Amino acid sequence: MDEGGSRIRRRVSVRKRTRPGLESAFPVPAAAELGPRESGEPREPEKLEEEEEEPCAGGRRRRTAELQPLEHNDSEEDMFGDNDSFAENSILAQVDDLEQKYMRVSEHREDSTDVTTENVCLENVECDRLSNTAAGDSTKLNVNGYTKNQRRLKAASHEPEADVLYDIPSSQVLYFESMQNFSDNLGGQTNKDRKWDSSSCKMVSEELSHSIKQPQGTDESSSKVRSSSDVNRRKSLKDYLKSAMTGNAKAQTPVLSRTKQLQETLLAEEISMAKKTMESSSNDLGPFYSLPSRVRDLYAQFKGIEQLYEWQHTCLTLNSVQERRNLIYSLPTSGGKTLVAEILMLQELLCRKKDVLMILPYVAIVQEKLHMIGEGSRGAVLEMTLAKILYTSKTTQIIGMSATLNNVRDLQQFLQAAYYTSQFRPVELKEYLKINETIYEVDSKTENGMTFSRLLNYKYSDALKKMDPDHLVALVTEVIPNYSCLVFCPTKKNCENVAEMICKFLSKDYLKHKEKEKHEVIKNLKNISNGHVCPVLKRTIPFGVAYHHSGLTSDERKLLEEAYSTGVLCLFTCTSTLAAGVNLPARRVILRAPYVAKEFLRRNQYKQMIGRAGRAGIDTTGESILILQEKDKKQVLDLISSPLENCYSHLVQEFTKGIQTLFLSLIGLKIATNIGDIYHFMSGTFFGVQQKILLKEKSLWEITVEALNYLTEKGLLQKDTILTEKELLQEETISKSKGEFQCNFYITKLGRASFKGTIDVAYCDILYKDLKKGLEGLMLESLLHLIYLTTPYDMAPQCEPDWMIYFRQFNQLSPAEQKVAALVGVSESFIGKKVSGQAIKKKVDKNIVNRLYLALILYTLLKETNIWSVSEKFNMPRGYIQNLLTGAASFSSCVLHFCEELDEFWVYRALLVELTKKLTYCVKAELIPLMEVTGVLEGRAKQLYNAGYRSLMHLANADTEVLIETIDHLSRRQAKQIISSAKMLLHEKAEALQEEVEQLLRLPSDVPGGVASSTEKA
Repeated sequence: MDEGGSRIRRRVSVRKRTRPGLESAFPVPAAAELGPRESGEPREPEKLEEEEEEPCAGGRRRRTAELQPLEHNDSEEDMFGDNDSFAENSILAQVDDLEQKYMRVSEHREDSTDVTTENVCLENVECDRLSNTAAGDSTKLNVNGYTKNQRRLKAASHEPEADVLYDIPSSQVLYFESMQNFSDNLGGQTNKDRKWDSSSCKMVSEELSHSIKQPQGTDESSSKVRSSSDVNRRKSLKDYLKSAMTGNAKAQTPVLSRTKQLQETLLAEEISMAKKTMESSSNDLGPFYSLPSRVRDLYAQFKGIEQLYEWQHTCLTLNSVQERRNLIYSLPTSGGKTLVAEILMLQELLCRKKDVLMILPYVAIVQEKLHMIGEGSRGAVLEMTLAKILYTSKTTQIIGMSATLNNVRDLQQFLQAAYYTSQFRPVELKEYLKINETIYEVDSKTENGMTFSRLLNYKYSDALKKMDPDHLVALVTEVIPNYSCLVFCPTKKNCENVAEMICKFLSKDYLKHKEKEKHEVIKNLKNISNGHVCPVLKRTIPFGVAYHHSGLTSDERKLLEEAYSTGVLCLFTCTSTLAAGVNLPARRVILRAPYVAKEFLRRNQYKQMIGRAGRAGIDTTGESILILQEKDKKQVLDLISSPLENCYSHLVQEFTKGIQTLFLSLIGLKIATNIGDIYHFMSGTFFGVQQKILLKEKSLWEITVEALNYLTEKGLLQKDTILTEKELLQEETISKSKGEFQCNFYITKLGRASFKGTIDVAYCDILYKDLKKGLEGLMLESLLHLIYLTTPYDMAPQCEPDWMIYFRQFNQLSPAEQKVAALVGVSESFIGKKVSGQAIKKKVDKNIVNRLYLALILYTLLKETNIWSVSEKFNMPRGYIQNLLTGAASFSSCVLHFCEELDEFWVYRALLVELTKKLTYCVKAELIPLMEVTGVLEGRAKQLYNAGYRSLMHLANADTEVLIETIDHLSRRQAKQIISSAKMLLHEKAEALQEEVEQLLRLPSDVPGGVASSTEKA
């Protein structure tokens, strides 16, 4: 039995822990107390320790079973060792024997106590009080032996507390807690039954005398009751142990480090607390701005943010934020605005369980970079979105952030928002101007706004002076390769030229800096471009230099940005778009000239560019150097000292993309259909706030009426009043309309098609005519006709065809394809005359000619599926071609939705579904199903297809290990992602089919009564 007990102690133990065995809960008495076994065999000696008690009657000592140290047990070890079942002779049988032994010890102690008490009473009849006291002490001694063991168990089970919490599975924690409770109850019951107080010796003596005189039958009855109780107790314990051990055996304890277990337990506690909090009315889930501390830990782990700036803390604890009121906050670039937006979004998602709207590419609650609201059509779309939210929802919180704001009061009035601003920058920014070889520091305190700083100390050869008159090589070599540098150039071509020029004069030592990593960048560029690398990049990257502009493909930009962020590349020559978009800070920012293309730099643009100087946590200071000529000196001094430009609404300036599109969507969505409601809506827009400044000659009512009438004339809206435009504009009508006058507008089929397809109002009637004309002679021998119909209208005016290339590509078309050109209105003779420079008498729509040229580019791209070859063939930047492809795929989807709303264009629906897929993925038809899977691009799709994975079903049923072995450079994580994504896509398709089946089998609600009723009865 002792061997069984030892085995139990070892197996119930857990990994890397020392815990009391079952002897703690069921103390094993000494051999002297147990007496001989029932079988008569001698008992094996057990390791015991002696503990002295305070002197008592008879000077007795007590012995207690020592807590045995537990062996290490790996989580994967079989918990039951040699015991392979719960049957007889198994572990539970041994536990049962151990429990019975404990019960016999308890009975033996009771009998021993009774005998001792009886002897004391008989031998000391004359000394009744003394004998009672001795008996009481003797009984206390035996009982206290158990009680003291219980205290030791409690101490052992609470020290160390952290290990109890973090080192064992929850099922085992529950098991030990239950054992503890059971032991406490058992001990408490024993003490309650046996506790005698020395102050009531007389009562005890009477009870003892009474018990001696009780008849034998009573003893037998009580023995039976006690035996039955013990059996039930053993049975219930056995059942409990069996249940607990079964649960433990099934549970898999992961092999985790102590630190990991600690983190997981803390997270579990916070999640539990968060759940309780969310059930209550409070929105506070944790210590990190009402978020769990896990959020703070993740920021530290992945972004290295250990502590927030003071302004961030202040902003997050503003009353307006706490009360969920709208807020605008403005700080210089690189001040840490995005982090505040992220925390506010997490509060909405986790604490308040609210949806968060992200307006890409800017992060939002709705939350925006508000200085963009004054930038063309993009600003008009942003204004319309915010105005709709303000009009339709009074509970949505809008948080706007901006680096450049001047007329903030207009924005506050528009958004009904509080305002917070700070001039904080994590890194000090020093602004410099360079004229010839002299560098001046910008100083607003001086009269002319600048003070002398230093002269350039760099020896220039005659050749270098000729190639680099602006001393760029001298300026960048002061920084690179140990620090990063950005050089902003006026044009894309200038970016490439400057990058190559700098590399020509750099020392060969620059080639050795992170040489291996730079070769890896070139290798990755080849992989993403099917073996192609830009010749300029191939020459500059070994020096740690690259250009960055829209001529690069998105994959190239992403790869180069990562290389720059990690320090592999130390110098970017870039256009102003980098300042407005990607966050790539540098130690030094150089402005090649105070121009963007041919336009002089604006204050907002200048601040955005120089704001990239200084990397938080890396640099102590940031520097910006603006290179200028003497002729531009006065303008530049005005530039650096002038206030920021005001932000104005573009809702009316961008007429078709602004106010007309807004009204069409308001009526289509039924947000406002009455002219009075539409006018009220307009009053709440940013334009409504600034209307008296922007359009003094017209009132807001007149602008509203004119826009609605324009939409009505185009057949997009219809109204239910007979009032003319002149009557609508009369004073009495205007005054009445704001109160009682009713003039409702309804959207037509064409208007709904334009609205659902998000077609620009300026082009919806042209698109309708083109599609209608296409029905008369749609050429389906090739994709050219369909591609022309889905080529974006707004890209045609920007296109400048190379007429020689145009003529060459036109002549390579088949007769059927040339017929398409004739159908749309472009003849070979027209292109021939443009090539030769001859005069053209017949007027031809330039937009149609340009649109066909773009359609030829897309058509060639779909046939060759290689951006590089098409870029060379048409002499166009590969980034432009990729943007064209993306725009065409988007517009094709819009045209599809447009056709779905108009029955007459039913023939286009199936055709456009397939064309949209081809434009979206731009790969061979057999690869399209694979491209739908997350993480699979063209190169990976080709690998999978060649390896035999040719459908979603193949991928969904693929084996991870086989996939890793078959596909080159495929990690386990990527393989699992591909398989799970394929399974999800198949599941979605299966659900869609199931819904379709259910819909087909569903009984229609309008079935004639007899059939419906009989079916229901059946």
